[in-house]
Amino acid sequence: MDERLLAKTFVELADSLVADFDLIDFLRLLTDRCVGMLGAGAAGVLLADHNGELRVMAASDERVRLLELFQLQNSEGPCMECFQHGVPVTVPDLAAEADRWPRFVAQARLSGYSSVQALPMRLRDEVVGALNLFHADAGSLDAVAVPIAQALADVATISLLQQRSTQRSSVLNEQLQTALNSRVLIEQAKGKLAERHDIDMEQAFTALRGYARSHSLRLSDLARSFVNGTEPLADLTV
Repeated sequence: MDERLLAKTFVELADSLVADFDLIDFLRLLTDRCVGMLGAGAAGVLLADHNGELRVMAASDERVRLLELFQLQNSEGPCMECFQHGVPVTVPDLAAEADRWPRFVAQARLSGYSSVQALPMRLRDEVVGALNLFHADAGSLDAVAVPIAQALADVATISLLQQRSTQRSSVLNEQLQTALNSRVLIEQAKGKLAERHDIDMEQAFTALRGYARSHSLRLSDLARSFVNGTEPLADLTV
């Protein structure tokens, strides 16, 4: 494991008190680093909106994003249980849990995943979501990687909840609602870009994210401008 990258990741996840804080990009960083550093095949983040309903807010690739959506739509799976009970849910072999989550297990295996580790994003009694790690192979999960992933989830949760005033819940709810609205715009922009350049949705997201960073733009602002036609992305590299 790259210790310098790990240390950098903790710093990046802790640095949310900035004017241009972008919740979606922040959570995508979390999923990407779990895959890149911890050996997960894929990672996703579910967060609760102001009504307590879980939403897919970040995923390391399109396949796992669709699987997370499937889990929410069918109201079953380890990630939902993790959020509901606020404790980790470890599934070293999904095939053994077919009776527990029949639809989710079938879809997860069809998507190429055989084991899952769902980790709560919580601070004391407040659970805001779940960080979910998916693996292609069944078997015991890495004894070193799992606590590190939980630590990353904890730091990310603290960053989401921290603020300078006593109105923590209302600020978080506003952030989450804004991010949910932005997520819709980003999905629209991904689809438009994918169709224009004949690429897949994950390549479209990577291109949009890279363009936003290279031009010092918020991802959600770029997506809005691209969707409404005011930003043609003339020098975009795909």
